[in-house]
Amino acid sequence: MDYCKNPQEIEKKSMAIIEDRLAGFPFDLSQKPVIKRVVHTTGDLSFAEITLFNNNALTAGVAALAAGAPVYCDVEMARSGINRQAAAALGLQLNCLIHEPKVAADAKILGTTRAAVAMNMALAAHPRGAIFLIGNAPTALFALLEAVKAGKAEPALLIGTPVGFVGAAESKEWLTEFRFPWITVRGEKGGSTVAAAIMNALLAIALTAGREERGIGG
Repeated sequence: MDYCKNPQEIEKKSMAIIEDRLAGFPFDLSQKPVIKRVVHTTGDLSFAEITLFNNNALTAGVAALAAGAPVYCDVEMARSGINRQAAAALGLQLNCLIHEPKVAADAKILGTTRAAVAMNMALAAHPRGAIFLIGNAPTALFALLEAVKAGKAEPALLIGTPVGFVGAAESKEWLTEFRFPWITVRGEKGGSTVAAAIMNALLAIALTAGREERGIGG
């Protein structure tokens, strides 16, 4: 069977197909690069309808990336999906604390998830100005939102896309009530691959903006 083997050509054709199929979806054009990346990653056009951005998420998120804000992921799968070359070009630190020995011990004592404990540990290290990716654990998102509500945290950007049938939809619905910069998806869909896809789209935007500011083509 004859099929396309060139990775650049595969992505180019995929994006052209997605561009065509997104025609008519009611999202802001500035959001299209993010939505296209999520659809490309998942093969699911429904993300064009359920991906939500608050008003300043794109501009604030790109600015935070350009400034080299620390990045915390709820699980290693989210961190491993981030484009390391792009992150390194912006001088970003990609952190995930879920496997720290203290996290497991504290989670057992507190009777909660390691993801929630790791998120609280990350917030203690960087209560303000950090970027958070939560793609797996609703408990991590609940922990972060509780800290924000209590006035103990103020993220530069939250990409909150936890997946599942227990707490995922509810945690993301609560997120939409907050005013700090966030990107999320409605309902039970989501996952670490979605969070990483959103991050990679923002990294590409930040790098392109940086090259344009320096007058560098391409």
